[in-house]
Amino acid sequence: MPASPSTARAINDRLALSLLQQEGPLTAGQLKQLTGLSRPTVADLVERLTASGLITVVGESGEQRRGPNARLYGIVADRAYLAALDVRTESVSVLVSDLVGRVLAEGSVPVVPEAGEAAAVEQATGLVERAVKEAGASGDEGRLHTVGIGAPGLVDPATGELRDTAGLPVWHRRLVAALQERFPQARVSVENETNLAALAEQREGAARDRDTFVLLWLGHSCGAAVVLDGSLRRGASGGTGEIGFLPVPGTAVLPTATDCSGGYHSLVGAAAIVELAGEFGLGSVGATAASLVAEAGADAPRRGAGNCATSHDGAAPGPRANPAHARFLDALADRIAVGVAAVVAVLDPGCVVLGGEIGPAGGAALATRVEARLGRMSPLPTEVRASTLGGAAVLRGALLTARERAQDELFAAPDR
Repeated sequence: MPASPSTARAINDRLALSLLQQEGPLTAGQLKQLTGLSRPTVADLVERLTASGLITVVGESGEQRRGPNARLYGIVADRAYLAALDVRTESVSVLVSDLVGRVLAEGSVPVVPEAGEAAAVEQATGLVERAVKEAGASGDEGRLHTVGIGAPGLVDPATGELRDTAGLPVWHRRLVAALQERFPQARVSVENETNLAALAEQREGAARDRDTFVLLWLGHSCGAAVVLDGSLRRGASGGTGEIGFLPVPGTAVLPTATDCSGGYHSLVGAAAIVELAGEFGLGSVGATAASLVAEAGADAPRRGAGNCATSHDGAAPGPRANPAHARFLDALADRIAVGVAAVVAVLDPGCVVLGGEIGPAGGAALATRVEARLGRMSPLPTEVRASTLGGAAVLRGALLTARERAQDELFAAPDR
């Protein structure tokens, strides 16, 4: 059945707003060209969106053509403000942006869990308050519309709440309610940090050309996010990608429902990587897993999938390279490939992105090693890439999610 006039107007308005979000300010003529709509229809929607306060004239275009300049229309950026949080075990980072995603304020604070649950929540909410004030999103004229939070742990797909997961701080669960109380006009939601990182990599990072891929998060702990046919998959209980619990060879015991120390986490968690580096005589007091991998990746020769030479099969290290760096990366790639092979055998994603702090630290040197080992273990062709966003992916994903939720509400057609 043909769409009713009101439905057609709503579709056209949303299309125009999406183009203005993606392309930036456009003239009415450019909107006509990009939408394929008639000139009168574009004129009507521009008038309608301007009257509703969603778009406004932001400049002029036409310096290189004869005749009067054409007005440039853009989304009213300060119609709503957004906040994004990256909540870790001992720190919180935040950024505040306008409706088009322009970052206006950002900051981070360490959180001391030993100070108590209430103090941790107060530190986090105080950080958000300061950032909101700095961005001009507080007071009568400011409108903090949506808050997106990325946190480790399981998010119940039915309720949208962070589940009480063993090993995670209690204050994580209290933070959502505290922010909702502090900013009662805002919509506050939480999502698993790895899922948000995957969304960011899909939109802005290493997986921009992929509708199907898996993000393997390698940091303090490990996790995975699954994107199939352009959609993020969460699972029946929100646990898709809890790869740290995957039983794998090379561990002394099996994982349990409350402890992943016997699973894949035991091979590729930050503590395990530091210990592995020590076996090759690498590391010093205070060295982190990411710094050790970054140093090795910068020093060791890059090995491509077609030339996966390892230190024991005759490949020579580069000039002045420390051979231990190559051997360390080889051993780490072997460990990572075990979990990746399991994921590939079940999902066949075609692409795996190594994220967290470890993936981008190892860069191409680590990614090509993992890809080559995977090629020997699995018949399914799979490209392995290093994240281009790294630890910043969680904040970017939280911001993108908050922006989409705000726009879904603000750009929705009014009741007619």
